[in-house]
Amino acid sequence: MKKRLIFATGNEDKMKEIRQILGDLDYEIVSMKEAGVDVDIVEDGATFEENAIIKAKTVMKETGTPVLADDSGLEIDYLNKEPGILSARYLGEDTSYRIKNQSLLDRLCGVPASSRTARFVCAIAAAFPDGRVETRVGTIEGRIAEEPAGENGFGYDPIFYLPDRKKTTAQLSEEEKNEISHRGKALRLIKEIL
Repeated sequence: MKKRLIFATGNEDKMKEIRQILGDLDYEIVSMKEAGVDVDIVEDGATFEENAIIKAKTVMKETGTPVLADDSGLEIDYLNKEPGILSARYLGEDTSYRIKNQSLLDRLCGVPASSRTARFVCAIAAAFPDGRVETRVGTIEGRIAEEPAGENGFGYDPIFYLPDRKKTTAQLSEEEKNEISHRGKALRLIKEIL
C-alpha cells in the first residue's frame, strides 16, 4: 500500500499540477480536504519559505503524516516586488484574478517592457513526523504583459509573459508549463528528498 502524503492546499488546479509532477512517487498524494483536515493556518511569515513551513508543520502536527505545502506568488520589480507574499490576498482573498490582474496592468500603464520584469516564486516545505523540515524554491523569470492573454493556467498566468517563448504562461500547454514553471521546478527539487 502506498504511503500517504498530504499537500496542504484546497486548490484543485494546484493539486492537478502537483499530481502530474509527483505522480511517479510511491505516495498517495491527497489534498487537505481529501485528508479531512480542516485547520486554520495563519500565514504570517515574512517570506514564501516561512509561510510554506508554517502550513506544512501545522498540517503535519494535525495528521502525523508527511506534509508538503507551498507558498507562491508573483514579484514585480517595478512595484517593489508586489504583490509578493500577499499574491493570493492582493486586493482581498475573494477578489477575482481578472480584477487583480487588471489592477496590476493599470499600475504598470505606460511602463516600458524593459521595466516590467517579474518572476513567479514557489517555495515548497516538506514536514516529516520526525521533526525534519526541508524547503526548496523554484522561480521563473519573465515580465508583465501589456494585456491578459491565454485560457490555460490560473491566477496571474494570463499577464505573466515569457519573452523567449513569446507567450504568457496562460498560453502554454499543461506539459510546457509543468516543465518550466516555478512550482514544477520546486516540486522536482523537493521530489529528490522524498
